[in-house]
Amino acid sequence: MTSIDTGSQNPFLRYRRFLDSFGRAHASGWSDAEFVSLVERLDAAIADVDGHGFAVTPLERHSELAATLELPTDGIWLKDDTGNVGGSHKARHLFGVMLHQALDARDAESELAIASCGNAALAAAVVARAEERPLRVFIPTWAEKPVVEELERLDARIEVCERRPGEAGDPTYLRFLEAVDSGATPFSVQSTVTPTTIDGGRTLGWEIAEQLGNRGVEGRVRVMVQIGGGAMASAVAKGIADGVFHDWVRIEPIFHPVQTEACAPLYRAWDLLLQRAGIEEGPDGERAAAVRSGEAAGLMAVARSAPDRFMFPWEPVGESAASGILDDIAYDWLGVLGPVLDSGGWPVVVDERAIGRAHEIVNHIARIAASATGTAGVAGLADDGLRGSIAAQEAVLALVTGIQR
Repeated sequence: MTSIDTGSQNPFLRYRRFLDSFGRAHASGWSDAEFVSLVERLDAAIADVDGHGFAVTPLERHSELAATLELPTDGIWLKDDTGNVGGSHKARHLFGVMLHQALDARDAESELAIASCGNAALAAAVVARAEERPLRVFIPTWAEKPVVEELERLDARIEVCERRPGEAGDPTYLRFLEAVDSGATPFSVQSTVTPTTIDGGRTLGWEIAEQLGNRGVEGRVRVMVQIGGGAMASAVAKGIADGVFHDWVRIEPIFHPVQTEACAPLYRAWDLLLQRAGIEEGPDGERAAAVRSGEAAGLMAVARSAPDRFMFPWEPVGESAASGILDDIAYDWLGVLGPVLDSGGWPVVVDERAIGRAHEIVNHIARIAASATGTAGVAGLADDGLRGSIAAQEAVLALVTGIQR
């Protein structure tokens, strides 16, 4: 395929000509060999820390999973990114950020900062340790002990954040913003503060597009993707769109972001926006269908003109086994909402029973050792309205993105 380096299994080399960092390097006079050398050096340093570097991850169809969920399709495609650096997709984002920072020749001693409850913090700690950069991590009081222990092993500077009296919003994110205001360099998976985080995340979408194309998948594909802050969903949508544009795959993706009842700010924003457009109560699929061709751009213009009217902190945040997607704000919501509206999809909200069942069947039927957060996209397939809308000829794809710790 044009411009794909099929000789490499490192996604940052395989798809390097599509990376914004590669474009910047080329514009600055770098040769292809120089950029390859940079990626190889950083990847080797990460392998020294994490035991392995980056590699294209599996995409497999699971017929038994579809039968268990009583779906009309002949199988569910699972993109399994649990074997990636740091045990999740998050390192893709942060490796992409580090490539941009290397091009900027920033002070190697400057402190990096991130707010996270789990996988993003671990990914940041791996990448920062590989580059011998100091990292400050803001975590919630309920962060899991294995995560904290691993952060300590990687020499991250940990700050546990409690909510201050009268404070609205995620205290870890608020403390992170304070650190950035005080001079720390944002090393985040939220594109609102670290725009380059989408660049590396797109490798996940490019892999999916190429792999589906190689398997001969065509037509409508339901893409189930769990979201917290939204960077993965935004990046994957962009990556798949690139693959369709370059004719790597001939599909019509329909995007369904998945959140839990404990915290669903994206669904609320979508609902408020449709209400504003006069699309009132009714089944979500029918409401999504009511967004006529060409109307999505107008709805996005409304959302961008007054974002705080639609996206604001979810209070109170409840509890969920999928704790990694309990962001009270979907920071990258505009990057997610656009593909959802354009494709005729809609956000899905699931209860804890669906979260638990998805976790169980992915681990025991698909035999992927993933966390409840990592399997939450599959949980979206328990939604009756979505299940009823899936046609037999449609493909279904879900992302499994976090290892069971």
